[in-house]
Amino acid sequence: MARILLVISGGIAAYKTLELVRRLRERGHETPAILTEAATRFVTPLSVGALSNQPVLTDLFDLDREREIGHIRLARAADLVLVAPATADIIARMAVGRADDLATAALLATGAPILVAPAMNPHMWAHPATARNVAQLRADGVRFVGPERGEMAERGEAGLGRLAAPEAILDAIEMHLSRDDRLAGRHVVVTSGPTHEAIDPVRYIANRSSGRQGHAIAAAAARAGARVTLVSGPVTIPTPPGVTLHAVESARDMLAAVEAAMPADIAVMAAAVADWHVEAAAQKLKKTASGPPALTLSENPDILATISRSAARPRLVVGFAAETENVIEHARAKLARKGCDWILANDVSTGVFGEADNSVHLITADAVEDWPRLSKEEVGHRLVTRLAEALSDETR
Repeated sequence: MARILLVISGGIAAYKTLELVRRLRERGHETPAILTEAATRFVTPLSVGALSNQPVLTDLFDLDREREIGHIRLARAADLVLVAPATADIIARMAVGRADDLATAALLATGAPILVAPAMNPHMWAHPATARNVAQLRADGVRFVGPERGEMAERGEAGLGRLAAPEAILDAIEMHLSRDDRLAGRHVVVTSGPTHEAIDPVRYIANRSSGRQGHAIAAAAARAGARVTLVSGPVTIPTPPGVTLHAVESARDMLAAVEAAMPADIAVMAAAVADWHVEAAAQKLKKTASGPPALTLSENPDILATISRSAARPRLVVGFAAETENVIEHARAKLARKGCDWILANDVSTGVFGEADNSVHLITADAVEDWPRLSKEEVGHRLVTRLAEALSDETR
């Protein structure tokens, strides 16, 4: 059981937090709440308190409440602070460190992890000011769940801005609270990022992968107690704590590093490996009157298929399928062709590379699971949960 301080700000989605409070209480969590002044226009302290059976505060200058509870004590006693819904306004005030009402004062005073579930008009979410504020909060260590795509309260409005579904928020909460040993004693190998295939000393073939999804999976496995080997192509994101990094450049380098890391219990091949390479020139290629040089492409080794069929094959091998059309059909074909156990498939035509969120389908030999749009951290957590369950079922 955890103590989750819920901060409700004044968006139309505030009414959805009542269901969230009910479900958190069912799971045994305590949910004291703070409502902003605007939030009280959409839900009442009475309704929130009746569902949570916990204190509900609204006023920074309520002397009786402050004497009894105290916003500083309330903020510091929390295991997690959840801001849901988080409007553009409260995100902006959090980003600059405002403390001019009870909600922002508590957010500034807490030492607990903060999870933010945005909900606003799509144009507000896409505005450069909101993007800057979200980037600042991420840099400060604040985590986000959602928003999701869908219809808005405004007639005829649709897009990215809906409050994340309760299941997605609950998954994100459990991810933050979980520090467990589900994969204790297991060795997990994860590949991440792009590969760079040299053309000459200054040019290379690459792709748009940021490595965020692979790194998030490695981080989730480490939190679950696994010994994690992360084999990553060139990325600009930090190495997750508790993992061993092997930095590589090319697909051939990556395969060698993965094979050297064996044996393993689980291999998750999340890297976006280049399919082809060229024989790199020793010197920089120059422009000539005869036109551009002819580049002869050669096929790179198939890392996923090689590991799936190796004598040192891990007990579970998971591949990724980044597709732009016919996502499920292509992923099923890849599953059969590569010989792996599962495929996580996603549609990258919507700009997944480099984004904070992902929407994937878990493909197995028997089924397809459609996961909602989640942060890449939550995708990692959910995948690790499924992997731990699969290994546990094998040992029963």
